[in-house]
Amino acid sequence: MKQPIPLLSDYGISPTHGFLPDVLPLTRLPDPYYTKWESIASNLQGLILSKRLRGVIDRLPVLSTIGLEHDAEWRRAYMLLTFFAHGYIWGGDTPCDRVPASISAPLLNICHRLEIPPVSTYAASVLWNFKPLFVDEHIDDLDNLATLVTFTGSLDESWFYLVSVAIEARGGPIITLMLTAVAAARDGDSATVTRCLHAFAERLDDLGELLRRMHENCDPGFFYRRIRTYLAGSKNMAEAGLPHGVIYDDGSGDSEYVQYSGPSNAQSSLIQFFDIILGIEHRPTGEKATSASESEREGRSTAPKHNFIRDMRRYMPGPHARFLNDVSSVANIREFVEERRDTDTPLSIAYDACLAMLRTFRDIHIAIVTRYIVLPSRENRARSRSRSPEAVRHRQNLATASRHEAYKKVKGTGGTALIPFLKQARDETGEPAVEEWAKRFMSRQTKVSGQNDFFLGKAEEQVPLNEPIVEHGLAGTWSMDEDVGGICHY
Repeated sequence: MKQPIPLLSDYGISPTHGFLPDVLPLTRLPDPYYTKWESIASNLQGLILSKRLRGVIDRLPVLSTIGLEHDAEWRRAYMLLTFFAHGYIWGGDTPCDRVPASISAPLLNICHRLEIPPVSTYAASVLWNFKPLFVDEHIDDLDNLATLVTFTGSLDESWFYLVSVAIEARGGPIITLMLTAVAAARDGDSATVTRCLHAFAERLDDLGELLRRMHENCDPGFFYRRIRTYLAGSKNMAEAGLPHGVIYDDGSGDSEYVQYSGPSNAQSSLIQFFDIILGIEHRPTGEKATSASESEREGRSTAPKHNFIRDMRRYMPGPHARFLNDVSSVANIREFVEERRDTDTPLSIAYDACLAMLRTFRDIHIAIVTRYIVLPSRENRARSRSRSPEAVRHRQNLATASRHEAYKKVKGTGGTALIPFLKQARDETGEPAVEEWAKRFMSRQTKVSGQNDFFLGKAEEQVPLNEPIVEHGLAGTWSMDEDVGGICHY
């Protein structure tokens, strides 16, 4: 007997807004008992700027979560406390590896309720951190959105979060659309599946255009040096000042060090839904497709083996992660298309169009990562060479970690090579293509020539290839080789 197709209402997922809450996030906790939390939130940027946040939190009493009633209140409390925790950890000249009980005790209770780790996640910074400027206009309009809390108070930081909010809102209806396609495939209704795939491809193109707008109001240098510092997790952060991770002091005296990844777009349930519903397989970085995996049809819709993308589900709200697991057990679009590849060309073309659009979306993401992390990292290291050690050693955080000359030879132990990981995810997106022309199109390699052209002037100094640059990502430690990446080189 076939498993039933998941009902969105069972997982708290909106048919119109997807993984964004169906009820808009609260702008304030209604119970006056939590006024102290709201006061810190209202002054968070000033407290961080003046380096007084830690003192305020140290004097903060431990508040109970008994006053939190509706889901929206629990979500806001989680969002506030994770911002406070990250501000506390990273808001000084050096990071603090202990989060006091005034934050940790209620946060751990809230995380148990929401089934999510006690760290800033994609849910905290994006899904539950927005409001519409005009309530009678759609929240999928990027120009109608504002954030609720930021670390820096900057337009850049707000824009960084809000681009993802708009993508989530615009992509929300795809969930219902593609579950309809799954039901149609069970009934053998090829025409309906084709129509759904057409609509899916068109909406993916819209999402790509939203992602392209990142550069409009978010400066790469400011993002790299200021914003991402506060978003960093505690996993693989030894060079940033957290060799053991972080202790969330619950007041029991038995708290131990833990390590968590920071927020990542891989924690977006929407993007993972796209992969699952299209039957895209992701392997651990560096692992090639094998003939065995290609022949195991049953394995295409089951949960993938452990890898970075799979691991990121631990950072999703519990119901969202369960939804993805349940969708994996019913996803049938890829098999449905392959069974009709010789008899239904329009269906195959529609399916391949979705793969092409999702692959293009990932190309855009690679370009953004290159511009906002890879290139600033190289500039950061070059700048540090020209400054005396005394000028930079007084501050230690994520932005300063890659300045150390000794660190350029270190490989991350718990992370994945950044650009190779993204390129592999992009390439894997095109692997299920049905039509031969689509396979050729999506396996093409972009070539760049003229790197040492006479009119371009002197080539930039290159770091030796046997000394890879290692950069701390928000969700892990990344190594970046000079022979990959670049704004135009994928």
